[in-house]
Amino acid sequence: MKNLTLPIRFGIVTSAVLIAYFLLLALMGKHTNVFFSLFNGIITGFGIYETIKYTKLRQGKGFSYGNGFTAGVTTGFVATLLFTIFFAFYATELDSSFLDKLSTAWSKDYKNFQGIVFFTVAIMGFATTLVLTLSFMQLFKTPTTTKNNR
Repeated sequence: MKNLTLPIRFGIVTSAVLIAYFLLLALMGKHTNVFFSLFNGIITGFGIYETIKYTKLRQGKGFSYGNGFTAGVTTGFVATLLFTIFFAFYATELDSSFLDKLSTAWSKDYKNFQGIVFFTVAIMGFATTLVLTLSFMQLFKTPTTTKNNR
């Protein structure tokens, strides 16, 4: 559990930044434009990158691909889970007309539209986490070949 405290803390901070960004968009009335959610990937990516970087610095020579991957995935999953919970709370309790504004066509056609949106937010976050973690680990992994083996 000690190895997961850093990724969990970074995940909490990343989710706080995601929530702050969403609320900032809501204040400007832009939170229903899905184009702005692309920046969520940048926020999540920065949190994952920093987690892997600090994990590598903290572990030094003991750093492995598995350690970095675990740190990145943990950060992203914690951030996604907390943001999805906030998103569901916002959409159901704070602004109940938000989902109708988000997609007027879909909300009328599906009975469980709220569940579909919340599931989509979570899946997008988890997929982004996996892709970014795998990408960043290419930067941080320890090379297995030496100059003599080439």
